[in-house]
Amino acid sequence: MEHEAVMEMHHTTTGIPHRKVLIWTFIGSECMLFGSLIAGYLAYRGRSVVGPYPEDLLNIPFITVTTFVLLMSSLAMVLALSAVQRGNRRGSIIWLAATAVLGMIFLGGQYIEFSHFVHEGLGLSRNLFSATFFLLTGTHGAHVTVGVIWLLSLLGMELKGNLGPGKAEIVEVAGLYWHFVDVVWIVLFTVIYLLV
Repeated sequence: MEHEAVMEMHHTTTGIPHRKVLIWTFIGSECMLFGSLIAGYLAYRGRSVVGPYPEDLLNIPFITVTTFVLLMSSLAMVLALSAVQRGNRRGSIIWLAATAVLGMIFLGGQYIEFSHFVHEGLGLSRNLFSATFFLLTGTHGAHVTVGVIWLLSLLGMELKGNLGPGKAEIVEVAGLYWHFVDVVWIVLFTVIYLLV
């Protein structure tokens, strides 16, 4: 048990734990990925020569609700980390589960939106809007899916009693990823839905 606690405390020469350096490096590379996808979307915005067009299909009130759900998942993630740090197993189980469920609700909303677009004739290769829209939001959805799986694995650890204050850094790293995914969605929501 002591050996596990020592292994959790490995730091880089900067004094920052290895896991945090790794997640910040990953987040930096993901910023470049999403930056290039957003640039592509903006470069082709309004250049579709065939419809349907964004203004014909985007359901802004519906997406606003799913956006709110995703933002609330960030609050749940903060509460989950706090509960783990304090050794509150019941609280950490509730808040990790809540974060994962809110993420799944967001993904369900994305599925509904995608299905509606396809039903209306806006498939992946229909026009420039659909190609860039599906690539951008689909990439984000894949990241949310990874985050939900990560959260469910942490929930499983906590249900088995394998999480606690000594392993709070694991939850903190997952939280950094989750907050990054939420921040990216705020940018995407603004660029895609509010700047129509």
